[in-house]
Amino acid sequence: MPLQTPPLRGVHDEYGAKFTEFGGWDMPVEFDSIRTEHAAVREAAGIFDVSHMGQLHVSGADATELMQRLTTNDVSQLAVGDSQYAAITDEEGIILDDTVIYRLPDGDDSAPDGSPDDSDDDGEATYLFVPNAGTDEATHERWVEYRNEWDLEATIDNRTDEYAMFAVQGPDAVELVDDVTDESVADLERFRARYATVAGIDCWLARTGYTGEDGVELIVPWSEAEHCWSLFDCQPCGLGARDTLRIEAGLLLAGQDFDAESDPRTPYEAGIGFTVDLDTEFVGRDALAEIEREGVEEELVGFQLIDRGVPRHGYDITNTEGRVIGTVTSGTMSPSLEKPIGLGYVPTEYAEPGTTLQVVVRGQSKKARVETTPFIDTV
Repeated sequence: MPLQTPPLRGVHDEYGAKFTEFGGWDMPVEFDSIRTEHAAVREAAGIFDVSHMGQLHVSGADATELMQRLTTNDVSQLAVGDSQYAAITDEEGIILDDTVIYRLPDGDDSAPDGSPDDSDDDGEATYLFVPNAGTDEATHERWVEYRNEWDLEATIDNRTDEYAMFAVQGPDAVELVDDVTDESVADLERFRARYATVAGIDCWLARTGYTGEDGVELIVPWSEAEHCWSLFDCQPCGLGARDTLRIEAGLLLAGQDFDAESDPRTPYEAGIGFTVDLDTEFVGRDALAEIEREGVEEELVGFQLIDRGVPRHGYDITNTEGRVIGTVTSGTMSPSLEKPIGLGYVPTEYAEPGTTLQVVVRGQSKKARVETTPFIDTV
């Protein structure tokens, strides 16, 4: 099956980017070097093409109820322009995906290529949510199936192929975006969003990101992607730097730090229990309520290697006696810290920061220490 291509595939190719398959998409993994791109985001600003992320639009009289019953957080608390991080779980409370949900202007049926008044809060609630790469079709089917089963009035549109998505991230990112928008975005608070016009292009802009730095994510019409991308004079960045940045920030990667089939985890195990509102009724709620009462046996921790070596996904984690107790889910040589760091699941008795562990790197045990995440200061 051919890979899906983002709207800027040709632009990235002309730049000389290296590509990789990710979630069924042919995406740039590196433009200059991962270290160069990583440093740009930590010190100034970089721009990422994240058009591989899904974009599902939910509207109608029962849109709020549908979103509330299929995600773990309290969607009803979102005002227009708010966004929220949440998990999508099955009946057993296992994470199927994690997502960011945006509440659009009420009754908005054109997102994001119209720019209705986002102060209008009197119509039907409308949402845009972003599932991870390669999951948009399955998530769309899930929403439709449950809507039909519950006999709810809601329209679910998969708009992944209609819009590009960029992330401008770093200490200078907000200023860069503000310089090219007709409406200032400098006053946007974290996890707030609004429509803005960028060189005549109506865009949905959110003060969100996946790097641990401040920044703005932009959703723009597919046909306007190249022009919008060209407006930002900063370092283009690929998935390689995105990975090192998010590991330093202690952020999860779907399919790697959790996977419903190969490594099923609940939000409490994965360290995102804050996304679970047990006062709401959602698929998996009862299972998670029981887990919350009883506690978990394993949890995701951050660690730093003390010995030389680089931890990688799938490496064994052992105790000091050499008994395997867990597995590395993510790992890298941190460009910011110049130290090898990683994430992995261990029994709760080994999860206290400062606990000594070992990671088996290419057949050799390397001393490691559990660390508090994020590994770096984040916004």
